[in-house]
Amino acid sequence: MPNKNSHAVPGTRVALSLAIAAMLSACALAPGQHMITPAALPVTTSDNGDVTSDMQIPIKQIDLTLIRQIRADQKNSAMAQNQLNLFAKPTGYKLGSGDVLQIVVWDHPELAAALGQPAQNTKASDAAPGFVVDSDGNIQFPYVTHPIHATGKTAEQIQREIYTDLSKVFVKPQVTVRVASFRASQVYVDGDVRAPGAQTINDIPMTLTEAVSRAGGFAPTADQSRVTITRNGTAYPVNVAQMMKQGKNPADIMLQPGDMLHVDARDDNTVYVMGEVTKPTAVSPLRDGTLTLGEAIVQAGQINQETSNASQLFVVRQATSDSPVIYRLDARSPVSMLLANQFPLESKDVVYVDNSGLVRANRVLNLLLPAINAGLTAAIVTK
Repeated sequence: MPNKNSHAVPGTRVALSLAIAAMLSACALAPGQHMITPAALPVTTSDNGDVTSDMQIPIKQIDLTLIRQIRADQKNSAMAQNQLNLFAKPTGYKLGSGDVLQIVVWDHPELAAALGQPAQNTKASDAAPGFVVDSDGNIQFPYVTHPIHATGKTAEQIQREIYTDLSKVFVKPQVTVRVASFRASQVYVDGDVRAPGAQTINDIPMTLTEAVSRAGGFAPTADQSRVTITRNGTAYPVNVAQMMKQGKNPADIMLQPGDMLHVDARDDNTVYVMGEVTKPTAVSPLRDGTLTLGEAIVQAGQINQETSNASQLFVVRQATSDSPVIYRLDARSPVSMLLANQFPLESKDVVYVDNSGLVRANRVLNLLLPAINAGLTAAIVTK
């Protein structure tokens, strides 16, 4: 007599077979993030974002040759920076509209009244009494029958002109000219400095270091490798930290009226460490803007020895082109960390440590166990 439950056992076997087959096939398609490691990764791209064709993203091995090439590129970039149209010799202050001049003719007290008297309860921002350069760039002075054009000239040049004109009225007049209030030109400093704001250009040359100093200096979180000077609609990147390492003085960079100086924050240029590390995190560069692969891994608490595949350590970088660049390091050998300590990371790089095959299988199994248990339970109830 056939057993009425004889069909339950084959059904259970089929369920287990299907579950095991699914687990084995899923090991290659494990859940979560996983990097494949052919010579190049396939990617689909198109101009409008639609998938149209495949192209290959090459994976570059991190070795001494690659590191030397990167250092050479950085050196060429530094040389190009030194050729920017930012370096100049300091010159005397040139007058402009809004500046106030103090002009004194000695032994002629009647001309002192032309200076005017300071107003009561003056503010620190108020102009000092004196001769204001008008919107046309001119000043008026007693006994000088024509306007004196001051814009673009130094105080010494104005002094000589006034002396020449007064010599027609007085015998050897003694004339002194100085700037009482500098109000014509400014530069603007913002970003990660202690006191951002407009800085007035005066007789002290407005160099890059002078502008940062007047703004209170770099903030503790400033990235000194990412300073940008915007002039006439053109942005000039300046790596202050690299200049100082090369023995070049940032004070040789002269700012011009209307320039904008921006200092990036280090938190704006983080590197992301993901995958099988102890503490996945976003790592900020050092104050000089540098960060190596080894330093980033240390900040993430080192590679997880139990779950990682240390031979598959990747750095994904968004290059200037549309496709990213991927670098790979076999970190199984302690010697490889010497390479990691020399490999420089860039802003927004993604460092990814792949997981091992056993970990992927365990994760798949954990997902399938509820289904397997449900199948076994159903078979037992049927039986």
